[in-house]
Amino acid sequence: MTMMTFNVPDGQFGGYLAVPAGGTGPGLVIAQEIFGVNSVMRETAERYAAAGYLALVPDLFWRIEPGIELDAEDPVQLERAFQLYGQFDEDRGVADLQVALAALADYPGCTGKVGTVGYCLGGKLTYLMATRSDAECNVSYYGVGIERSLDEADQISTPLLLHRAGEDQFAPLAVQTQIQERLVGESLTTLYEYPGQPHAFARLPFAPESQTAAELAQTRTLAFLTEHLS
Repeated sequence: MTMMTFNVPDGQFGGYLAVPAGGTGPGLVIAQEIFGVNSVMRETAERYAAAGYLALVPDLFWRIEPGIELDAEDPVQLERAFQLYGQFDEDRGVADLQVALAALADYPGCTGKVGTVGYCLGGKLTYLMATRSDAECNVSYYGVGIERSLDEADQISTPLLLHRAGEDQFAPLAVQTQIQERLVGESLTTLYEYPGQPHAFARLPFAPESQTAAELAQTRTLAFLTEHLS
């Protein structure tokens, strides 16, 4: 594990970097859930590192509360996470991801090819990275709020993979239909739905009832990353 630091015009923020055993590989910027760079995000990075990627999780809440780590299972901390989400500036978050992406591409051992993977809030941000950045590819897990940025779909310039939870409590059927109707058919976009699965079905550790769907999504993600980052 290594910590990276990034300087931007309005301050400085950090990120957790997991490096593969061989020390080299493509880069992967992981966009966090609403719980900060917590143990789940660090374990997620370590798993991608075990698959051969330099996996970086930037602290996207640094302007609000640097270094915060929250537990999704704790009701009080869950409420705090939603407060942070309400204060979060998506445009600045995407800009921070762009800075992290460029830094990781230049990091010793990185092949120079870098993609993104995001979960929940991060899933929305990786969709926006597909429209605003030069990431080689982007993966979105149950992104919340994508429907509010569908006007940017014409700007998708790099391959985008979206994993949708069939029973996502934060994306009603009407919203999911809206997203599907706009994005299905886009040449650079692939969308998979996981029937019966709730939001965050692929959060570590996988819940027994979501194990099969989460492992399928992971297999698809790794194949997609291999295709575009190798």
